[in-house]
Amino acid sequence: MLQLPRRRMGSTDLEITNLGLGTWAIGGPWAFGWGPQDDAESVAAIHRAAELGINWIDTAAVYGLGHSEQIVGQALASLPAADRPLVFTKCGLIWDENDRMAEPRRVLEPSSIRRECEASLRRLGMERIDLYQFHWPDETGTAVEDSWDVMLRLVEEGKVRWGGVCNFDTSLLGRCAARGTVASLQPPFSLIRRRVAASEIPWCETHGVGVIAYSPMQSGLLTDRFSAPRLAALPVGDYRHRGSEFTAPRFAANLALRDGLRPIAERHRATVGEIAIAWVLAWPGVTGAIVGARSAAQVDGWIGAGSLRLSEPDLVEIAEAIRRSGAGEGPARP
Repeated sequence: MLQLPRRRMGSTDLEITNLGLGTWAIGGPWAFGWGPQDDAESVAAIHRAAELGINWIDTAAVYGLGHSEQIVGQALASLPAADRPLVFTKCGLIWDENDRMAEPRRVLEPSSIRRECEASLRRLGMERIDLYQFHWPDETGTAVEDSWDVMLRLVEEGKVRWGGVCNFDTSLLGRCAARGTVASLQPPFSLIRRRVAASEIPWCETHGVGVIAYSPMQSGLLTDRFSAPRLAALPVGDYRHRGSEFTAPRFAANLALRDGLRPIAERHRATVGEIAIAWVLAWPGVTGAIVGARSAAQVDGWIGAGSLRLSEPDLVEIAEAIRRSGAGEGPARP
């Protein structure tokens, strides 16, 4: 088993590896899915991550409309209890049972949060969720204080160990923190999507809130083999066909940035994806990075990022690649 570095998540008692396994893609088809998936390969990816020392898995009820949580539960049930990673999941996206391709609604009504928690516990086969997160800010008009009070009660009742949020700005973070502990923020953060480095990440570091960054490889864009032909060959149901970073004019700039990482990857004998992940982990205030995989081989392709340390010259070269490509927005170096 690899000895991946561990970091304390904010002010909690959770010591997590700096890499966590993301299970968005393994959910299969839905409005923001990655097309059909092989469940056996997905289980193998989870087992490989655990074998390599990753001690947390991030999932969500909405990924595959419950299917990702079911696969996570299935995979963990076949592992000895002592070897099972922590499970982080999410609520707040309500789907249409009659149309799995309809965009989910963002709902954080107190009764809805409770129903979702119970459903996730059943699918995961667990008695307590290690980290339960609001997936997106509410769009129904529910006050975030009312939503967060329910999260705190779920913690008191023992159904949730810690509560966190995703995609919240500093205003919403502050309103939640005024009611009770916010364990973590899960924001999008990559070499392409850098805005949170100027605001949310520093806020979290100051206020004792952990940060677990999602999509550090920008849904596969920042990997060695991604290309226009590969994008065209993705399944029809793969959301990336319409993703803003995968369409002109951003797509070309993003690939140019990816190409600028190749010399650094060669020096470190690493993959481009590992360089992209290591850059995210280099930022002060970041606790860990969520990295997706749909097979054991994909886990092997990025696991080295956990122990990869970028030098100051590396960071300068990456910042220059960002400037030269014109990709993304936000601060260019830690």
